[in-house]
Order: sequence, then structure tokens, then C-alpha cells
Amino acid sequence: MGLLDNASNAPCGSESKPSARGATVWLTGLPSAGKTTIAQTLAGRLRAAGRRVEVLDGDEIRRFLSAGLGFSREDRDTNVQRVGLVAEILARNGIVVLVPVIAPYADSRAAVRERHAHSGACFYEVHVSTPVEVCSARDVKGLYARQAAGRLTGLTGVDDPYEAPERPDLRIDTQDATPEESAGAVYALLAARGLVS
Repeated sequence: MGLLDNASNAPCGSESKPSARGATVWLTGLPSAGKTTIAQTLAGRLRAAGRRVEVLDGDEIRRFLSAGLGFSREDRDTNVQRVGLVAEILARNGIVVLVPVIAPYADSRAAVRERHAHSGACFYEVHVSTPVEVCSARDVKGLYARQAAGRLTGLTGVDDPYEAPERPDLRIDTQDATPEESAGAVYALLAARGLVS
């Protein structure tokens, strides 16, 4: 677990007070990597620090904003762009937006980053890089078991691609870290960028 210096994100809305600046923190990683757990833990800590926070949970987005989309590459990209639009709108209005969404394709994540850059909203990519073996053992939603039994195809990182970020703002391996430690690393990133004290 460690910070990576992604210079493209360094000065982001630095002219305003930290409490007035929003940001999107996109947590990408395999199913059961720990993205949502980290987001929920971090949200509590940020609220305790007086920040306005929203968590755009991938399952809720799929159920409401992206209902009807499947898991083809085109549909996955459409889902990511919809989430990215909502996150960017919230971020440029002073909210810290936590997005625990797989977003398996690098070009789709890059398009979301570009949308944020165009509007001046901060965007930080966090790679929750938990190994697939650990994710499979956790199997929070039973996806890996269904895939192994032949009842599911297109599982990201197993029989569907996952393009890991090459230069994320932060990379976290949750294999040997508690949710609190992982959330603390993201909090430290935001503090280093002047978004929290």
C-alpha cells in the first residue's frame, strides 16, 4: 500500500478553501476486492471531519441509473460514463464523491478523468489491487462460486478483462490491511491534496 505521485492531479481547485472543494475518488478493482467497504469506512471518517460526502455504490447505480444495461464492453462503458457524469457534477459542487465501481477498462476510466479535468473538478483514481485469489476466497456476493460452477460467465478478472491502472493516485492491497487502514490511506491522499485537514 502506498501513494503514487500522479502529477496530473496535483493542483486541483486549490484556489478555494478545502471545505468548499469537492473531488471524486474512484475506487477500481476486482469484485470482492474491498472497494465498497473502504468507501463506506472512509465516508464515515470524512463526515466526522465535516466534509459533505456521497457514495455512488455500483450495485445501486446498476439497479437505478443503469437499469437494463448488461455486461458487454459497450454496456460497461456506458455505465461508467453515467456514473462519471454524476460524480463530476457532485464534485464540482463541493462534494467528496466516493465511487466503488469496478470500471474494468482503462480508456473508460481515462474518459471520466478527462471529464473532471475539463470542468476543473478533482479526480483521484485508487486501485484496490487485492489479488484475485483473495477476492475469490472472500466472494462476498457468491460471484466466484457461480463462475466456478459454470452458472456465470463474464466475471471481471477471471473470464473477462480487467485493465489495472498503471499510474493510479493510490494503490492499496487489502490482503494484509484492515478497512480502517485502507480508508486511512485514502484519507491521507486527500489530506495531501488539501481536501481535508
